[in-house]
Amino acid sequence: MAIARRIGSSPTARGCQTGQTCPAIFELTDGNFAIIGTDATAELDPELPAGAGRANCERIVIINREVLIQAKEDIPDA
Repeated sequence: MAIARRIGSSPTARGCQTGQTCPAIFELTDGNFAIIGTDATAELDPELPAGAGRANCERIVIINREVLIQAKEDIPDA
């Protein structure tokens, strides 16, 4: 597994110059996606709706709306 490409704009294109708070989405060579975001597991885990679950190895991360909207055109339909 490796990063195949960035999805959406780079953090510097979005104005991130400091290297902090620079969420990003990447497509992996196996077709999955990796996300750099703020870990909000402790805060949001108790808020998961019925039927949603999280394994011990999984984290709930937050990316800002701008990142996801800019990535939308790069996300494949299938």
